[in-house]
Amino acid sequence: MTTGTRGFPDISISTDRLVLRALEEDDAPALAEMMNDEMVAAWTSVPQPFGEDQARTWITRYAPTERIAGRGLDLAVTEFLTQRLVGIVQLGKTNWHVGSTELSYIIAPWARGEGYASEAALATARWLFREQGLERLELRTAADNTASQQVAQKIGCISEGVLRNACIARTRTEDGGWEDLRTDFIVWSLLPEDLDGVSDEFAETGGYTAFSDWN
Repeated sequence: MTTGTRGFPDISISTDRLVLRALEEDDAPALAEMMNDEMVAAWTSVPQPFGEDQARTWITRYAPTERIAGRGLDLAVTEFLTQRLVGIVQLGKTNWHVGSTELSYIIAPWARGEGYASEAALATARWLFREQGLERLELRTAADNTASQQVAQKIGCISEGVLRNACIARTRTEDGGWEDLRTDFIVWSLLPEDLDGVSDEFAETGGYTAFSDWN
């Protein structure tokens, strides 16, 4: 098991269709647009509205600091052929002594239905287990977020239980604003042996995990 604390490397992960890489300043407009999507607003704690200045702060300050400190890793999910930004994979709450981290993902509305969330999450999990020596990934999905739950199931995650009233989702108000809505978290885990036999081919409708800790 990996012990101690260390930073995550500055890496890129490739699949047949995707390249996962560090966020770049040029990603800011697409990142901001992605984060202002209705479904992202409903199922995550991403601030609304989310502007390009906030995206640049995330890209240039928050993400590098978390990576170097070893607390987390933020990866842009891009199409191999077009280099278009189609999503984000985020690692957080990393514990190098325990060998665990929490995985979250968001897929842009213009890229849903292509299986990108499952493909990106699976590639990240394999890299973490094989190259970083981690032993456990944890995912948390809102109780009514069936799209994200489907992704967790397809990459081999096991549902471990429910954290009652632990999630704050959001719903639209009559005046067009957002109102907090308390619900449950479903906790999922993925261990190295859970990947045995998991296929690289997926079909899913979206993907939004918790993204519960935003600075």
